[in-house]
Amino acid sequence: MAIRETTGSDGTALVYSVTGSPDSGKTLVLLHGWAQSSRCWGEDVLAELADRYRLVAVDLRGHGYSGAPDSGYDDPAVWAGDVRAVLDAEGIAEGAVLLGWSYGGLVICDYLAAHGSGAVDGIVLVGAITGIGRGRKGGKVGPAMRAAVPDAMSEDPRTAIRALGSFGTALTGPPEGKGVTSQALFGASLSTPPRVRAALFAREADHDDLLRALDVPALVLHGTADSVVDVSAGEHAAALIPDVRTSFWDGCDHGPFVEDPKRFVTEVSEFVDSLG
Repeated sequence: MAIRETTGSDGTALVYSVTGSPDSGKTLVLLHGWAQSSRCWGEDVLAELADRYRLVAVDLRGHGYSGAPDSGYDDPAVWAGDVRAVLDAEGIAEGAVLLGWSYGGLVICDYLAAHGSGAVDGIVLVGAITGIGRGRKGGKVGPAMRAAVPDAMSEDPRTAIRALGSFGTALTGPPEGKGVTSQALFGASLSTPPRVRAALFAREADHDDLLRALDVPALVLHGTADSVVDVSAGEHAAALIPDVRTSFWDGCDHGPFVEDPKRFVTEVSEFVDSLG
C-alpha cells in the first residue's frame, strides 16, 4: 500500500492510499462518510477489491490524516475540487468508478456537477445521500442520525460520546463478532474535530437534476433498515438515475460492507466488471 498526499484547490492536504495493480482497467475510488476515514471499509474489503482493481481510498478533508481547514465545508466546488485533485494526482483521466458511502455520495454528486463524467465510467452509492437540507428527499436521515444531532457536534466530550454512542450498531449491524470494528468506527467519529462534524451539515444541496441527466451507469446499494440514511434516500436516487441497478439489503443497517463484506465485494465487483 502506498500512502500519498495531494492538495485541494484551497491548499488543504488530502491524504489517500493506493493499492492494487496500476495496470488494472478500472480504478475504484472510495469516498467514506461523515465522521469516518478511509479505514472504515475494513482490511478484508480493501484487500479483496485491491486484488481486482487499482484502489484509491481517500480521507475526506477534515477526516483521517487529511487537513482540517477552518472553512470550505459548505462549498460544493471545494468538495468537487478535492476529488479532481486526487484523480489528477494519480493521472486518472478515464475509467474511474466512484464509490461513496453516506456523505461520500454527496461528494460524488458535487464532483459530477462541477467536472462532469469524462473521467468516470460509473458510480456506486452505498447508504448514500445525494442531497442535504430540510425536505431534501435525497438526504433523508434515519432515527439514529436524528437522535445524535446536535449533540454529536458538541465540544464537550461527555455529550459527544453519548450522542455518537447512541448510533449503537447502526454502522455494524448485529454486534456479534463486530466489537473491534465498532470501536474503530466509534474512534474515527470521535477523532473527527467537532467543528468538522458540524460544518458538513451547514449547507444545502439538491442534485436531483444531475441524477436525472446522469450519463454513466450507477449502482444504488442500501440497507432497508438503515437508521442513519433512510432507505427512501436510496430509493429516491434510484428513481431518478436513467441507467441504474439497485440492491436493497433486507434488514441491513448503515454499513453493508461491515455486515456482509463478501456480498459487498461481490456486488460491487459485478457492477464494476459490467462496465467493460
